Amino acid sequence: MVCFTRDNGVEELPALLQDIDFVFHLAGVNRPQDPKEFAIGNAELTRALCLAVGAVAEAAGKKVPIIYTSSTQAARDNPYGNSKRGAEDALRAAALSLGIPVHVFRLPNVFGKWCRPNYNSAVATFCHNIARDIPIQVNDPASPVTLVYVDDVIERFVQLMDGADAAVDKDGFATVVPQYTTTVGELARQIQSFRASRSTLVTDRVGTGLVRALYSTYVSYLPPESFAYVVPQHGDARGVFVEMLKTPDSGQFSFFTAHPGITRGGHYHHSKTEKFLVIKGRARFKFRHMQTGEIHELVTAGDKSEIVETVPGWTHDITNIGAEEMVVMLWANEVFDRARPDTFACPL
Repeated sequence: MVCFTRDNGVEELPALLQDIDFVFHLAGVNRPQDPKEFAIGNAELTRALCLAVGAVAEAAGKKVPIIYTSSTQAARDNPYGNSKRGAEDALRAAALSLGIPVHVFRLPNVFGKWCRPNYNSAVATFCHNIARDIPIQVNDPASPVTLVYVDDVIERFVQLMDGADAAVDKDGFATVVPQYTTTVGELARQIQSFRASRSTLVTDRVGTGLVRALYSTYVSYLPPESFAYVVPQHGDARGVFVEMLKTPDSGQFSFFTAHPGITRGGHYHHSKTEKFLVIKGRARFKFRHMQTGEIHELVTAGDKSEIVETVPGWTHDITNIGAEEMVVMLWANEVFDRARPDTFACPL
């Protein structure tokens, strides 16, 4: 891999391209002190690249493909937009005259880890500031914003490098999917909810789509001193009980301990269900059917990796029958609601 950075001069391009099989043109100028730098850093640099690629094609007969990251702002009539559009035009001309594959991406707002905050990305700024409890500024919460996740961008780039079909949109631009449309206000609210989850213990649906990408991005901006946080622990003579994580609609995760000989539970549920996993120690579970009186017992231990389910309509308890502290992980299908606990005492 060969890199061309702001420390290099355009005169170095022909030599750098001699052994190159693919070019990712990500360089550009977007916040210059002098607007003239737009043309130099965007259009003129790209023209120089095209000339260098052309020289390689003529000398070695090698047609080096180019991916170029333009911007949706290339459609605007301003110095930045004009310079990006000029770069696009240079690449298209090179593609026609040299027959080289050119993939021009008019990317919307790209976000993800390692993006510079307080610069060009609202996502980076919001994540950086909110992770540090620094105020953010939202001028127009209803303002729409289109986002694309950096991992999806890179995945598409690699596909093209590996020879994938060069699919384009109706205007001839290469595309990345998925793209997400939201508002600045909703974006801020979502990221603020990630920070709040440490106190509420409620983790949003962070496994798919935009929320997954935003959550991963937010966590990447945590400073090292914030990598860990403490959750409430409730202790009594029996042991401790700790709620670890709650979800909007898939229940909650907890764990508890019990000293030798201690029994926990002694209640039943009408609708709530639970899954118990003994992590350490030995446990005896007792069950009794509330209507028929049928009784069932089982013994499990931390070395069995066995899930024990509590069933609606059966009162149940769990006793530590070992000689050491017992540790049990617990999932319930609903978040505990003190107003409607669905938990009724009935000792066995």
